[in-house]
Amino acid sequence: MISKFQHKWVVIGIAIFCSLLWGSAFPVLKISYVELQMAKNDTAAQIVFAGMRFLLAGLMILIYLMITNRKQILVKRSQLFVLIIFGIFQTAVQYFFFYNGLAKVSGMQGAILTSSGTFLAVILAHFFYKNDKLNWQKTVGILAGIAGIIVANWGQQFQFQFHWTGEGFMIFSALTSAITTIMAKELAADIHPITLTGWQLTIGSGLLLFIGLPQLSENSLTFTPFGLGLLIYAAALSAVAFALWFSILKYNKAGEMSIYNFLTPVFGAFLSAMFIPGEGMNLYIFAAIALVAVGIVAINYRKLDKRAAGKTVGRKIS
Repeated sequence: MISKFQHKWVVIGIAIFCSLLWGSAFPVLKISYVELQMAKNDTAAQIVFAGMRFLLAGLMILIYLMITNRKQILVKRSQLFVLIIFGIFQTAVQYFFFYNGLAKVSGMQGAILTSSGTFLAVILAHFFYKNDKLNWQKTVGILAGIAGIIVANWGQQFQFQFHWTGEGFMIFSALTSAITTIMAKELAADIHPITLTGWQLTIGSGLLLFIGLPQLSENSLTFTPFGLGLLIYAAALSAVAFALWFSILKYNKAGEMSIYNFLTPVFGAFLSAMFIPGEGMNLYIFAAIALVAVGIVAINYRKLDKRAAGKTVGRKIS
């Protein structure tokens, strides 16, 4: 298994597949809102739906661990606090903002806005790590990324639109994701990433359901066979994507893999245009994708001298 996860084309294929799964979440969730007849301002229904999705995803991962490596599902008593903290912030807080924000923006806008987490993580790393300071490449990347986010929200008549409970919540979700990325390195270094993911999804989803269920109105969620299928798919894509992504991250450099994160907003924008009625690609979305691409490439750019480049030619990703 180790050799497969280090093979160049296997790694690239898995990374692209994970990005495709995460990108598909945007149209799936937007269609789910309509199919389940959720109102845009029904916060309780959105929280409960998020809780149901991530509870299923967490249980899928934990059941997978039970089958493949039962010892891995166990955690130390000293690790419980870390798992609870991650459950609160990574799942409950982040997806509270995500689900409520996505209900008020287009699927394409949501895909682009979520990519702001990449740039926010770079800024936070500057203050937390001595060996990860901002430089001109990262500065260019951040500015290009911010420009992409602005362009994604630019209206047809050149009117900039921004609402705190829509675009604002999507950026808050991305900020929470960036913070938990730093927390993962600082607090969860001794917890297996798949174990961490399974437990924090389960804990965080439990909190979402605890908050949302008492406030849920009658008929706020109307499940149909198609709606149930969308829920199961949304849960499965999270479980599969996280499990595969953490597996290739274990055997490959995180910096080399992070460039593939750009594909998530690209897939999200295109799939939203394909499957969500009323949404279509336009000049602003194409420009936003291009700017985000420039930003992420710039952040991950590493200047190699001729000697170093010669050594890396033909070498497998490691």
